[in-house]
Amino acid sequence: MAIGSKELKPVDLDTFDNERLIEELRRAKEELFNLRFQSATGQLESHGRVRAVKRDIARIYTVLRERELGIRATPVATAAKAAPKAKAAPKKAADAVDTTEKTEETE
Repeated sequence: MAIGSKELKPVDLDTFDNERLIEELRRAKEELFNLRFQSATGQLESHGRVRAVKRDIARIYTVLRERELGIRATPVATAAKAAPKAKAAPKKAADAVDTTEKTEETE
């Protein structure tokens, strides 16, 4: 994915899971740092690139925050991964019940 391009739209960001969004955010911030450094040393050729990267960072933050608030849905693949974890929790609770029963029997 090209950071700082018009290809990076909120609709495209909807398909990414949160981990990938955070990784893209890290890359964009790193690129912005490098562009600012180039600007300070007079080596920056395209000043419009700084603006584009800032907008990409804002888009990513917006998508993450909307997911946090429940305004925007998370991708289906992420929801499918979370479902098996929920099933594992009752098994642990059942094991805890079994251990209490064993301790009562031994007394």
